[in-house]
Amino acid sequence: MTQYEQAKAGTVTAEMQRVAQKEHLAPETIRQAVADGHLVIPANTIHLAGSAGAGVKLDPIGIGRCVTVKINANIGASPVSSCKDEELNKLRWAVKYGADAVMDLSTGGDLDDIRTHLIAHASVPIGTVPLYSMIVRKRIEELTIADMLAGIEAQAKQGVDFFTIHAGLLREHLDFVAKRKMGIVSRGGSLLAKWMLHHNRQNPLYEAFDEISAICRQYDVTYSLGDGLRPGCLADASDAAQFAELDTLGELVRRSRKAGVQCMVEGPGHVPLDQIEMNMRRQQETCDGAPFYVLGPIVTDVFPGYDHITSAIGATLAAFHGASFLCYVTPAEHLTLPSAEDVKQGCIAYKIAAHAADVAKKTPGARDWDDRLSEARANLDWPGQFALAFDGETAKMVHRRDMKKDEDYCAMCGRDWCAVRLSREVQQKLKNR
Repeated sequence: MTQYEQAKAGTVTAEMQRVAQKEHLAPETIRQAVADGHLVIPANTIHLAGSAGAGVKLDPIGIGRCVTVKINANIGASPVSSCKDEELNKLRWAVKYGADAVMDLSTGGDLDDIRTHLIAHASVPIGTVPLYSMIVRKRIEELTIADMLAGIEAQAKQGVDFFTIHAGLLREHLDFVAKRKMGIVSRGGSLLAKWMLHHNRQNPLYEAFDEISAICRQYDVTYSLGDGLRPGCLADASDAAQFAELDTLGELVRRSRKAGVQCMVEGPGHVPLDQIEMNMRRQQETCDGAPFYVLGPIVTDVFPGYDHITSAIGATLAAFHGASFLCYVTPAEHLTLPSAEDVKQGCIAYKIAAHAADVAKKTPGARDWDDRLSEARANLDWPGQFALAFDGETAKMVHRRDMKKDEDYCAMCGRDWCAVRLSREVQQKLKNR
């Protein structure tokens, strides 16, 4: 039985217990959220058992509105660069800097070997887009439904925890694409559109959805229902194409639950700030509260090289208004394959977004971290600040640029004008009056 089926049957699994422990919630709260379809625990039974190679076991996470906001890091070798060891290095950097899950989007090198290598060393859930490995072996037009099912099952057997399946983009939606400025920016969406036009048939992943669900159920792979028609620029945001696909995704949510499979739904890429709340609320209504997994959203198109910042702004607002899972964007977005340093910058930007949303949502315990650091700052306790900071190494390095040792002030104001030091004196005098 999948986590979803066990939750529906009233069983609190070991994975639900672990999520409850990490989130400081009652196990029954987690079980009920999974049973309602409002929380998922991506945990392939093979990855859970540590039988995917090196024996590293998965440490389960929960993704949903009742728990802390999670972030995902995309990595992956391309036909141009990288290898399995470089991708493993990126995986380790991603986890070190806050990624709760990692997607392998490799399209170059030995994809099966890269995937096995990552799963074997990953304590976080690993996701993929199975279609990517298929197009390396055959042209998209040559793929059959049987090929697609075989590729999906092969990755499930490897231990992949969640699949992006672009089954919501239908043939009848393609007419909307012609009116767009950027057309289809999803790689999976564009490949399937090409397949549909070539064969003059419906989306094969939509046609085979029940068969795919049977595979996912067998290994307890979580669906991440892909948004093949996500907007790739502000001009295409919230258009007919995006919302037509969203309606189909709502249908697929209900079909996946009927099949006993956990599912979350992927959301838009480029969205103006004023449209984010509406998008989050519409997804929640259309998809019966399934966890929403968003890329950004990126709130402006004109800052290439800084899109980890433009998207983190949108991600914070999205998480506050309903998103549960944030797919990071790195400085390399729209430009090239991310390096390990890009992965670090993307993860930190999104950890900021997720935590800011948790504080704003008043998620239990979220503000405690901020309050502890503020207390250390008020006491001019530099070691305490560095210990509590998310990236204490960087904080200490910046502090040490002008101050070679810890004092009761910093280089910004100097000792005589340090507001924090002076305020402590004022507070002490007030107490002694």
